[in-house]
Amino acid sequence: MIRFRSTLHGICPIALAAAFSVAAMPIHAQFGGPASAPTTQVHDPAALKPPPGARVAIIEFEDMECPDCARANPLLREASTKYNIPWVRHDFPLSFHVWSFQAAVNARWFDTKSKKLGDEYRDAVFANQPSITTLDALRTFTEKFAADHKISLPFAMDPQGTLAAQVKADFALGQKVGIEHTPTIWVATANSKGAPFVEVVDRSKLFQLIDQALADTRASK
Repeated sequence: MIRFRSTLHGICPIALAAAFSVAAMPIHAQFGGPASAPTTQVHDPAALKPPPGARVAIIEFEDMECPDCARANPLLREASTKYNIPWVRHDFPLSFHVWSFQAAVNARWFDTKSKKLGDEYRDAVFANQPSITTLDALRTFTEKFAADHKISLPFAMDPQGTLAAQVKADFALGQKVGIEHTPTIWVATANSKGAPFVEVVDRSKLFQLIDQALADTRASK
């Protein structure tokens, strides 16, 4: 079991690893409950909008080793399916998590086969997160996932570092937005008479926020 320093709200502050080659800032992994996350001070909202053609979307910055990201994952999948809205998943691997960066790279590799498969891998990692304790365990899990999907897994999944660069670009985007904890989740709207994006601090209100976002975009037409 990984132990973390406890603070108010049950959140652990950490410094970013130098490997990300970005300015250091305090980042938190959420523990405790969905209502324990502070509201994010958004510095640059450019990324907080639905993909082209979508009225409403869920936007998430996630760390695949974060326990609260694992707790949020099934609910976000359910909401995306129920409302038939995009779920935009950004990588934000925290430096004190030993395998989350590699897991994000692995997911990007499965994305090259199909985005659906990449997301299935992410969901499977979250579902099996407690049993993935090391990089070796992650590799074993990934090999089994590939075999179950009849895919040959290469020894080196990212020999040129292209996928790692994509993960780091997502991380840099999160810093630009102002991410301070994982998961950070928004409901974003396009052409809305309401707020263009609302952070989901209390996940029990996710469906309510989506309902309101859909109503606001209908009213704007």
